[in-house]
Amino acid sequence: MDFDLSEEQSLLKDSVERLLADRYDFEARKRHGRHPEGFSPEMWRSYAEQGLLAVPFAEEEGGIGGGPVETMIVMEAFGGALVLEPYLATVVLAGGLLRHAASAAQRAEWLPGLIGGETRYAFAHHERQARYDLHDVGVSARQDGTGFVLEGEKSLVLHGDSADRLIVSARTAGARRDRGGIGLFVIDANAEGVSRRGYPTQDGQRAAEISLSSVRVGPEAVLGSPEDALPAIERVTDEAIAALCAEAVGAMDRMQRLTVEYLKTRKQFGTPIGSFQVLQHRAADMFIALEQARSMAFLATMMAGEEDAQERARSISGAKVQIGRSGRIVGQGAVQLHGGVGVTMEYSVGHYFKRVTMIDALFGDADHHLARVARMGGLIAA
Repeated sequence: MDFDLSEEQSLLKDSVERLLADRYDFEARKRHGRHPEGFSPEMWRSYAEQGLLAVPFAEEEGGIGGGPVETMIVMEAFGGALVLEPYLATVVLAGGLLRHAASAAQRAEWLPGLIGGETRYAFAHHERQARYDLHDVGVSARQDGTGFVLEGEKSLVLHGDSADRLIVSARTAGARRDRGGIGLFVIDANAEGVSRRGYPTQDGQRAAEISLSSVRVGPEAVLGSPEDALPAIERVTDEAIAALCAEAVGAMDRMQRLTVEYLKTRKQFGTPIGSFQVLQHRAADMFIALEQARSMAFLATMMAGEEDAQERARSISGAKVQIGRSGRIVGQGAVQLHGGVGVTMEYSVGHYFKRVTMIDALFGDADHHLARVARMGGLIAA
């Protein structure tokens, strides 16, 4: 199997890495994080100008016709720079729902603003009682004439406090944990009845608690069938996990490089600590874990577009297990080999470890996905 990038993919990789190298060092990230929205609107405009927001969308809809590999390239670079901007929330999650669930007319109306960087989206799906179960939806969508009225609470909405539009999952029929009866609704984030409480997360990102009180939406705001949105939600979540695997690899790669450089320069007893064999072994363990994660991130990327939901879920969960385990090995090794400086706010290694830890928890941690793979009969079906 050929893992080499095409010429266009190599150009994309070079351009995004060059942009981040020039304008997104760790000190710049600190400044971006102090912005009221938690990220840099100027950098967001730069992503739009370079076409990064257009990566996964079809050319006839204003995109560049990329796929999971192009998304992987961008997310791995973002992981290496600890990017704060809402690329996952707007492009991967919300953009994925628009690609898979919206009609052609809806995409024609909403995608230009997303691709141009003028409109940011967030996917409001998680609820406090649901844990990792995507089908556990308690927010209700009661039909009122030709439209719907939304009621309920959403939790941990990534970048929900700064989004211009929200894509909300809500139950139109059935009991709270039924797989059927779930719809998707696009609403203005500042619509009457919508209240948002934003807060920083442990890794420097932003999230929000969102309350919906008698929020009225018309039929034009419904994505696809109002009772059969779960397959699209599951597919987009799998795509998001594949993207997160790539981001985690970018972060782990940077931690491993920073640690090796530190071992070469930090001296103890008059000699670089990298000359001590036990520390060399620890660094080798970090490298092995990184390469295992990279291989599984490739698998997740290749399977993100798989039409067979069972096979896609099996591979995505397998990758998530390895990413969680490798993230712990690389992160703990990086912090411990750096010593006390590794956990200070002024040094980047601890921030990388925080982000990788949060990626492990997002959409299900390693233990959750290991159990999921086991229920499906293992990573390689008998």
